[in-house]
Order: sequence, then structure tokens, then C-alpha cells
Amino acid sequence: MTEQPLDGITVVSIEQAVAAPFATRQLADLGARVIKIERDAGDFARGYDEAVNGEASYFVWLNRGKESVVLDLKTEEAQRILRNMLKSADVFVQNLAPGAIERLGFGAEAVAKINERLIHVSISGFGKDGPYARKKAYDLIIQCEAGLLSVTGTEENPSKVGVSVADISAGMYAYSGILAALIQRGKTGKGTALDISMLEALGEWVQQTYLYAEYSGNASKRTGAAHASIQPYGPFQAQDGVIFLGLQNEREWKLFCEQVLEQPELVADEDFDSNSKRVANVERLRDTITQALSSRAVDDVQTLLDEVGIANARMRTMQEYSAHPQLAARNRWREVATPSGTARVGLPPVFFGEEPPMGAVPVLGADTERIRKEFSA
Repeated sequence: MTEQPLDGITVVSIEQAVAAPFATRQLADLGARVIKIERDAGDFARGYDEAVNGEASYFVWLNRGKESVVLDLKTEEAQRILRNMLKSADVFVQNLAPGAIERLGFGAEAVAKINERLIHVSISGFGKDGPYARKKAYDLIIQCEAGLLSVTGTEENPSKVGVSVADISAGMYAYSGILAALIQRGKTGKGTALDISMLEALGEWVQQTYLYAEYSGNASKRTGAAHASIQPYGPFQAQDGVIFLGLQNEREWKLFCEQVLEQPELVADEDFDSNSKRVANVERLRDTITQALSSRAVDDVQTLLDEVGIANARMRTMQEYSAHPQLAARNRWREVATPSGTARVGLPPVFFGEEPPMGAVPVLGADTERIRKEFSA
């Protein structure tokens, strides 16, 4: 197998749920050794569901390629083993409840005395200080606090995003932050401490929406699958189904009017001659497009849009995504071992060589005895 970028890097993680496991799984996919420390009941994501042949879909997604060790970190023996791990580790990740890692004696300052080259990463809902530092935070809570629900859903019903975007964003910034910290350590010889807040991570993702509201004085409306500030962008009814359009500029608008709608006069229409005007007159715009598409089949419209060069899609179910012809053509599915058999999962978006490591999803405590012996001295 091709040498991986993180071969020789050891990551120790006291992790559960989504954010931290997502960060460390990506490190494992790049060749890092990831030692996952679990309590005797296991990462509680192991019990979220039994969808994957009896295993939790969250856990299968987030924990391949890791070693699982069960340690009761309230005992002196377990703390000694952890200290020994950290003496030779490169990265230490944790997303325990606020303040818990410091009470155990493994906060950033304490760990720096054990190993000055160690990169210490803490992931929490709101960060290590400030009035919300001790507040409990799950994905929905952060979606609310970051204002995401205020712009997601319909005018009548705010909706959370259907995947764990607050956790995922925090995990992604932890992952990229760790990679940057490893580069920095290569220059300075010293580790660093990273404090990743879910609120701030998701806050980065809503910056455009914030800037629009802050400086225009107009809060973005909840517009369902349509776009609040770009038009035409979203679902439109055709004869036999719904087609989703995405136009980004005036060149595409001109092509759309002339070659798809066959109404070139709309290009110069004063209600539609800029994106901001199309947004302001969105009801008339939608009626105009829907009327033009009402007698045309979705397949025919999509073929024409592709020929013209305008982005379009149909809404796929998860099963239809699984059978996506583009992913099949690019051979983007693999079988990964789990405690209850194999699971078909997508390749990571970034990997090196022909195949990433993509190791097995671990049985709870499968590596406990071996790791205890390795780090007991």
C-alpha cells in the first residue's frame, strides 16, 4: 500500500458522539495510528441505532481504522497508562464535558509538561471560556445559537439541517487545525493547544448570511429549498416532476431566457435585469418559469439545461444516492469490516495512492489488553 502522509503519527483521543470522532477518523484515513479511549459502556454513539447489521450507523461512519481501549480514567492506573501514551503521542484530542479533562489532570498546560511536542485539541460547544463555556451543547442547540435555524426551513416552519452540521464543522476545523499544527511543529519543534468551538465553527459557515443581514438590514427569509439571495435558484415544477435549478450570473440568466425559456425579452425586463431585482420580484419570476416549464418533461428540460451549461438536478433519496451513476463510474464505494459484518461506505474525498487504509470499525475494548501492556511501563 502507498505510504500515507500521517504514517508514524500517533493520535490519542478521549472522544464520543460526532465532532471529535469525525476529526480523528480522517486522521486514521491518512495513515495515523488512532487510539480511541472509551469508558466501559463505550462511546454512546455505539447505541444511537442498530441500522448497520446491528451496529450504529453513526459509529460505523466515524470510527473505522481506530484501536479501542477501555480505561476508567478516574483510577490512578488508567491515568498512568494515559500519561505514558501522551509521552510519545503526537496529538491528543478530547471532547468531554466542559472542565472534565482539567479535573482529570490532562488539560493543555498539564499535558505540555508531559510532552512539549504534543498537540492538544479540545472540542466543545462554546469554547473554554466565556459565559456559555459550561453550557451543554448538542448539534441542534448550536444550530439554534448560530442562527442557522432562522434561515433554514420555510417561512412558517424553521428547520434544523438534516445532518449534524455543527458537529461536522467542528470536526473539520479540528482536523484541518491538527494538520496545520503538525506543520507548525515541524518548524518550531513544539506542540500547541487548539480550542475548537462548535458555535464558532458553524458560525464560520453562516458568515455570508450574517454579513447580508448585518449590512443590508434585512434578515434572510426562510425559503425552503430555494435560495434567499440568489434567483432563480431552487425547485421549479415541470410537467412530470420537480427540477432544481442553480443560476449564478447574468450570462447564465441570458442563456436561460433565450434557450431554455425561449423568452429572450426577459433579459431586458426591468423586474429581472439583475439578481437583486429577481430576488425582489421572486413571485413573478417563479410564476414565469413554472408556466414555461409546465408542459415540458423533466428529462427534456434537464437535457437542454446540460447542453446550455446550466446547473440542474433532481432530488435524490439516500437509496438513489447509493446508486448514483457518477459514484459507480468513479468506483467510490468500499467494504469496511465492522463487529457485525461488512458495511459499504464511500471513499474519503481526499486520499493518497490507489487506496486509503480504511481499517475496521473496532469492537469495544478490542485492543485494551495489548495497549495496557504497551503503555504500562
